[in-house]
Amino acid sequence: MFVGKLVFSQVMDFMPMHTFRRCVTRYQGDFKVISFTCLDQYLCMAFAQITYRESLRDIEACLRAQNRKVYHMGIRGKVSKSTLSDANEQRDWRIYADLAQSLIVTARKLYRTETFLGELNETVYALDATTIDLCLSLFPWANFRQNKGAIKLHTLLDLRGNIPTFIHISDGKLHEVNTLDIIPVEPGAFYVMDRGYLDFARLYTLSQATAFFVTRAKSNLKYRRVYSHPVDRTTGLICDQTILFSGFYQTKDYPDKLRRVKYYDSENDKTLVFLTNNFTLPPLTIAKLYRCRWQVELFFKWIKQNLRIKTFYGTSKNAVKAQIWIAVSTYVLVAIMKKRLNIKASLYTILQILSVSIFEKTPILQLLTETEDKKETAENSKQLNLFT
Repeated sequence: MFVGKLVFSQVMDFMPMHTFRRCVTRYQGDFKVISFTCLDQYLCMAFAQITYRESLRDIEACLRAQNRKVYHMGIRGKVSKSTLSDANEQRDWRIYADLAQSLIVTARKLYRTETFLGELNETVYALDATTIDLCLSLFPWANFRQNKGAIKLHTLLDLRGNIPTFIHISDGKLHEVNTLDIIPVEPGAFYVMDRGYLDFARLYTLSQATAFFVTRAKSNLKYRRVYSHPVDRTTGLICDQTILFSGFYQTKDYPDKLRRVKYYDSENDKTLVFLTNNFTLPPLTIAKLYRCRWQVELFFKWIKQNLRIKTFYGTSKNAVKAQIWIAVSTYVLVAIMKKRLNIKASLYTILQILSVSIFEKTPILQLLTETEDKKETAENSKQLNLFT
């Protein structure tokens, strides 16, 4: 007799099924589908993400080996390599993109109370892109160079909880600065980005929308100083200036004043110059904000190591985008579960435990809490017990 839910089903319980059904209906995902529905496809692909499956044949072999438990995972259709391949090729990737966006909204509400740099109540986003190399002969649509294919993930990361709020998937040729034309702009929020996004016309548009940006200046910046503010040089600050551009094109693109903060990073022995349109925050906070931009680099590294987005189960554009969005939704779903169950373990630890416990029937909170308790006990025990 089957008692209790599988760990996989417990994780999937955090997914709002009514939202998923609306997404499927919106794009007619199950139109003329008899047996293998969009839900079956999503559950199979989410299983592949959590358990690190390498191929469609790998997914098929693992699920068929646990054939008696597949029904209890919520999968009603027969799992086969060809059926899953057809679903990835034909089912609209926007179904899973909309699902991921809905989960992102939920996750951001849960992580809204997270503290960030103490004195900041505004939302802080880190904007960056990462490149995923592809074989041009297998992915001819992913143009990058003459003999090389690639796609780019342009990501806007909410630094409270490291939740990706905006993701745009493009071929490798799209330059990062063009992302400023399509990102959602939130008034009062901070957008932290590197020098690759230094386009003053676009930054001026961002400023006109009453949003703030923090970026690094290039060495050939032409400007004139309007005013110098006092700084505490013991903190590493060198200067805090209000400037106006003196170059013809720079003045034309950005006619307003800007703030220039120069900071010496003693750890890396580097002098950094920051530009921002915010004149109220302390200059040291501006430097700290830019340092936090590194979180988006760590996010890219983490998802490449822990999710299946470097090797793909299909070669069409639809299959690749569907896999990426299912990977993102799985990441956010685990983040929601972590917050709602108040689990102290990191996302990395949670995914590692889930990957080897997916077919067990242990309550998920007990599974993750016991592991954390054992870890703390092992760390706190300095010597053997003399008395038992």
